[in-house]
Amino acid sequence: MKNLITLLAVILSSICMAQQSENKLTSKFDFIPGEKVIFFDDFSDVAIGDFPLAWNTNGSGEVVTSDKFEGRWFLMSKQGYFLPEVNESFTDNYTVEFDLISYAQVYDQLFALSIFLTAADKGTVINGTQPGNAGLRIRPENERVAWNNWAENREWSGDEGMGAFQFKANEKYHFSFWFQKQRVRLYINESKVLDLPRGLNTGYTYKFFRFDSESDEIIPMIANFRMAAGLPDMRNKLITEGKLVSYGILFDVNSDKLKPASGPTIKEIATVLKDNPTVRIKIIGHTDADGEDAFNLDLSKRRSLAVKNELVTTYGIDAARIETDGKGESQAVAPNDSGINKARNRRVEFIKL
Repeated sequence: MKNLITLLAVILSSICMAQQSENKLTSKFDFIPGEKVIFFDDFSDVAIGDFPLAWNTNGSGEVVTSDKFEGRWFLMSKQGYFLPEVNESFTDNYTVEFDLISYAQVYDQLFALSIFLTAADKGTVINGTQPGNAGLRIRPENERVAWNNWAENREWSGDEGMGAFQFKANEKYHFSFWFQKQRVRLYINESKVLDLPRGLNTGYTYKFFRFDSESDEIIPMIANFRMAAGLPDMRNKLITEGKLVSYGILFDVNSDKLKPASGPTIKEIATVLKDNPTVRIKIIGHTDADGEDAFNLDLSKRRSLAVKNELVTTYGIDAARIETDGKGESQAVAPNDSGINKARNRRVEFIKL
């Protein structure tokens, strides 16, 4: 009898565990940054206290530093809109990324910020709550991200909804948008928060990405703003063309530590290698020209090795199939004279051997 009771307990426990496993919810982080950088600003070439030259506004703001967070931050200190002045056209497939902090001086509200992607004719004044002829508005709040869209002559009568996300005051969040024609995906840190198959209305050309600061007491700050067009066809470029240049593998500043956002790109590389088991590659790291030449050369070599180690330890790729090297700043693809050009020089190349 005792053995029968024990057996029944084991069976019930197994059923419960199976039910728990079946009920487990997961969110896939599959964001891959665009390949061609069309705008980048980390505000490193702006004096503290100045408004960034590559942006426009009808309000006020300044570049600042923080005791808690590294780098320089664009403080949007007065109510109004803030626009990156992007000189190149958006495409049907592109990504937008930035770090966001909200310094709230009120107790119960963490954000007073709207993020817009809008369609407007060149030179059109884009003031107002519905800027341009059509658009999408994303609004982070305390425990969710709300969204709605509109088209011409529609007063917020388009689609709308929300995605759950728990924000905390005075914390840094990495926002990643992925636009593919009508489809809009938003990732915050490593979580997919929104996936909108009809996030954008058809028949419009969306030209403006903008922030609207809506309060003098709840102040948004952004850093490392990056827009990139086109996504790499990794299989074709590496196997057929023999070379893949990746901007989706990211590291901590002056470090060979991979950022979590690098995961999907490295996973794609691993998939290509698994599907082509006879292919051998060389990984080559490149840096911008900031800092000492010798340090940058060493850093680029360590970064390429970090990518190899991730492919070997996480995805089981044979280490003998991978060589590594680093060129530091010696093979720049653009002058190191602006934030966007420096971003184009920071890259990881994969060469088919």
